Amino acid sequence: MKRRILIFILLLSMTVPAYAAPIRWVDFAIPSESLKYVMEQDIATFETEKHIGWIDALALAACRTGGKCGLAAVKKAVADLKGDKDPSELLGDTYKYYNYYHEAYTAALGGLMGSFAIYRDGEWVPQYGLKAFSPIAAGYGYSHCSDFGVGRSFGFRRKHLGNDLMGSLGTPIVAVEGGVVEAMGWNRYGGWRVGIRSFDSKRYYYYAHLKKDQPFAPGLKVGDMVQAGDLIGFMGRTGYSDKENTNNIETVHLHFGLELIFDESQKECNSEIWIDVYDIVRLLSAHRSSIRKTEQGWERVYPFKDLDIEEFPK
Repeated sequence: MKRRILIFILLLSMTVPAYAAPIRWVDFAIPSESLKYVMEQDIATFETEKHIGWIDALALAACRTGGKCGLAAVKKAVADLKGDKDPSELLGDTYKYYNYYHEAYTAALGGLMGSFAIYRDGEWVPQYGLKAFSPIAAGYGYSHCSDFGVGRSFGFRRKHLGNDLMGSLGTPIVAVEGGVVEAMGWNRYGGWRVGIRSFDSKRYYYYAHLKKDQPFAPGLKVGDMVQAGDLIGFMGRTGYSDKENTNNIETVHLHFGLELIFDESQKECNSEIWIDVYDIVRLLSAHRSSIRKTEQGWERVYPFKDLDIEEFPK
């Protein structure tokens, strides 16, 4: 009888698909120089017989370096992928880590590259490449440094889970990536803030300390779909208070954070996955959305459509 039960259990395990547990931690430590190089290689080989996807190359390099992905390692990964061997042949025993890095980097970077169209001179121009934007609109200065993990004490002792970009009061803040507005309003730590979920639900972008009295783009509300580069708010110094619309932050700046979500249970819990976005911000620094104010209100200079989400505009 026990033998029959054992055989039944073994047969059942062979017929029922196994589901891997979601990723619980990501240590994102890819220098901006490496990101820029591998992005350029992706664009240069797009629609060629040997397209080198930037996430493929980064995952290959990460297996060899433990996730550090220095420029030399990334260049070697790109060169190797241009050959005849696939990642499993190139990595040998370390290939067992490839799927982890590929899934982790897809979650972190998956919406930053792709097909899009920009409206210029009366027509929509399709392109492939970097389709995410710096959170700071074009023409506005800012400074920042690597401050992820630095201690914070308001409310309770904790680590800083983002990158602070210092600028001028009222600087237009734009959506780095397209998505759906998931949160707006007051938070005692972040002040006036906006949270935007990417279209694939893997990334939650957090923009905090927005301007007193005029924090958000006019008309913006929870549930709205925004395009990458759309105006979402204005830089300020609100927060660190239970009272709404209070300036208790000493320095005008944007707190920009990115949470990765592999399973919905990770969205709001004690083990959320926030990654260091300093090098992502550096990568995006040369790609900024032009925003202007007219008599009718704020508008983009060059309208934008994400062609991976929408059909080509007519």
